This record gives sequence, structure tokens and C-alpha cells, in this order.
Amino acid sequence: MSLPTPMEPRDPKEMRASHEDRDRVADALRVAAGDGRLTMEELEERLEAAFAARTYADLAPLLGDLPGYGSGALATLNQALAVPPVQPKDVVHVKRVGGSVRYEGVWIVPKRLDLDMRGGSVLLDFTRATVAGTTTEVNVRMRGGSLRIIVPPGYAVDANEVSMLGGSVRDRSAKNAPPDVPIGHQIIVAGEIAGGSVDIRPPRRPGRLRRMIGRSTR
Repeated sequence: MSLPTPMEPRDPKEMRASHEDRDRVADALRVAAGDGRLTMEELEERLEAAFAARTYADLAPLLGDLPGYGSGALATLNQALAVPPVQPKDVVHVKRVGGSVRYEGVWIVPKRLDLDMRGGSVLLDFTRATVAGTTTEVNVRMRGGSLRIIVPPGYAVDANEVSMLGGSVRDRSAKNAPPDVPIGHQIIVAGEIAGGSVDIRPPRRPGRLRRMIGRSTR
């Protein structure tokens, strides 16, 4: 009786990528864009490629020209993906009377965010945020003030469950959004807002003057 021939080790770059692998590469790309290393057009292109990636070989080139990866992008990627991700909190409760609440830059998004605001405003910027899973819940109870949500490509916001009393919901996140980037994360907003508004939009693109200044300083 012959024994089965043992399988030869596969090349690491041929290993299949998981949803978590794609999400973590996407997070690294968003941080790079927030640091000014990638333009919004480059970010959109690389996010599209990241969400469509099947193997590590597909993911590694997306990080190859970024600090911390370079020519050893595949090895660095394998090492980075082997590190357990930071676990977000299940629920974060925020209560304010006056003032404002701002979540922006690099931050870890809880699975559910409860906002109880009186006369204040809230900014939730997901451009460089780290999310877990495919859904984030935002429950709001606001009297006056506004809720502003900034979402990069690959995100979608559902604010249909918000009860508005004397306010409005304006969603500009789909404006100029690349049609081929799949939705990888959904933000579900529910609750009640009286005398306020909800503004959903993509990250602000650098204006012509800022782009010219940026070129002149290089």
C-alpha cells in the first residue's frame, strides 16, 4: 500500500487572503491617505484592489511604497496580519450638555456608539478609523446641534431610522464615489434628533490652492 505524497509547502504569497486581511490593509491605506502619502484618487484605486484581492500577493503591492513596508512588503504584511487586532468596545456611551464631541484621526470604533447630546455637535470621521466587523451602530438622542459623519470609499451610511423633528438629513457620501468599490462596512444611525441635522459626506478633497502649495513645498 502506497502512502500519499505529502503536499509541498505553498509559497506564502499564494496564500488566500481573508476578509480580515483585506480590512486591515484597507485601514493601513486610509491612515496613509490621512498622512498625505496617498491622494484620494490613489486611495480609491487601492481600496478597490484591496477588497478584490484573493491572495497575499494581491495585497502586498498595495503597501509596497509606504514606510514600514517597502520592498519587503510581503514579509511585513504577513507579520502585521499575524498580530491580533485590537478589540473594540461593545458599547460606548457619550452624554454631553453643550460643547462638542469629535472622533477623528486614528481611533477605534466601538460596535455601538450611544450619543446623548443637549445643544452640542458631533463629528464622526471614519477616514482613518479602525472598525471591526461589517456594521457599526450609532444611536443618537440630540436636542439642537448637528451630527456630521465623514466616510471614505467602501463605507455606507443608513440613516433611515432617525426620527427628525425640525431638522434634515443630507447624504453627500455617494457624490463622486467610485462605482466599482464594494461596500465593506455599513454605519446604521437610529434615534431622534430635534432641531438639528445629519450631514453625511466623503473626506474633503484638497482644493486647487492647497494642491499648488503642496507642489511648491516639495
